[in-house]
Amino acid sequence: MRFVFTFYVFLFTVFSTSSQSKFKFEKNKSSISIPFKLINNLIFIPINVNGEKLTFLLDTGVEKTLLFSLDDKEQVKFFNLESIKLKGLGSNEAIDAYMSSKNKLEVKGFVDNDHEIYLVLDQEFNFSSQVGIPVNGIIGYHFFKNHLIEIDYQRNKVIVYNETNKKVNKKLERRYKEETITIEESKPYYVSNVTTDGNTLPAKLLLDTGNSDAIWLFLDKSDEIKLPKKHISDYLGRGFSGNVYGLRGRIESFKFGSTTFKNPITTFPDSTSIRSVNFVSNRLGSLGGEVFSRFSVFFDYPRQKIYTLPNDKVSVPFNFNMSGIEVQHDGLEWVKEMEPANNKNTSGYTLKLDESHVQDNLKVKFALKPVFTINSVRKDSPAALAGLRKNDRLLKIEGRSTHDLTIEKINGLLKSEEGRTIELVVERDGKQYKYKFQLKSII
Repeated sequence: MRFVFTFYVFLFTVFSTSSQSKFKFEKNKSSISIPFKLINNLIFIPINVNGEKLTFLLDTGVEKTLLFSLDDKEQVKFFNLESIKLKGLGSNEAIDAYMSSKNKLEVKGFVDNDHEIYLVLDQEFNFSSQVGIPVNGIIGYHFFKNHLIEIDYQRNKVIVYNETNKKVNKKLERRYKEETITIEESKPYYVSNVTTDGNTLPAKLLLDTGNSDAIWLFLDKSDEIKLPKKHISDYLGRGFSGNVYGLRGRIESFKFGSTTFKNPITTFPDSTSIRSVNFVSNRLGSLGGEVFSRFSVFFDYPRQKIYTLPNDKVSVPFNFNMSGIEVQHDGLEWVKEMEPANNKNTSGYTLKLDESHVQDNLKVKFALKPVFTINSVRKDSPAALAGLRKNDRLLKIEGRSTHDLTIEKINGLLKSEEGRTIELVVERDGKQYKYKFQLKSII
């Protein structure tokens, strides 16, 4: 899918030593089940770090564990700090960071007592505002490397299996499609049959749960990959080394598991944005969350296998944000609300309506509500042509206050169906403006 903040922080080079990090079951359990939040096809799980509960993006596209936001977690302690550099997607230079060792990570009895963490100092890299919840970091390879991991996108659960669990092996044999993957430089790779401009080729793709799009292809890595005639230029997100730009269009098809997907929206990052990435041999792109979310997926790094079973979402068409605006969560504010007062509740406030009337059956309460602003506007898009601008504050969408919405719901409206009329009320320089435009698919 088209995630409004398509975030690609998953490829980087670390100039440091590697640790002997290993997650283990603390007790003799056959499995543990971890609930997750799914936001725009990205998975967020709770993990305790040195005794403090934090939220991590679960990302198969990273090797090292990263922390970049501890705004409300001042009590977290880190040990053995060492200065390092991180470099990856984007066109700028490497960024400063620290490496910390001997950290304890734990979730539901799944524990690593010797975990390396990389602390990123650049607060521009904090993407909490783009997903609408506080996110503290990213975890990848070290979570997956020693166990069979199931990601159930319909039940929003990550399940980690102990090696002694024989029941799940029978389940995989009966119902799931088994395929071989390779683990190279601590990341999983898969070969998919990709068709562009009538030409089908086997394409080696990174399996990346930290990428919300369906598929990425690199035009400069193979002459056989053809750019669709209908395409748009777009801002793709923020990487370690700056902003990432590229093109979007629809290719003819690609295959994952037992399913061939036709006319998927495909992303083609530009060569400047990926020039700092260390590519494994023959890699041509990535598969992301828009694909995985249509399956129940088992990652088996030790045996270099992947198991897939389509879910109810497998036949849903590939759509994208047709408005041209990208929305971000811009903090919280106190909002006054009125609700019927319980006559038996003497603690409710009375609301004075004017000089001569007092309404006794209402009470006033204050609640923290989200604030949303426009982060970018694509040139010549329906929103741009209507007059919307970057930094406009969204007040209402379709007559509904944005205080009652989430980024997920806003994005759902902006990609709902071609031809749908969207009405927005925004605030700009202290004044309110109303805009109306129609969603239009241009790829």
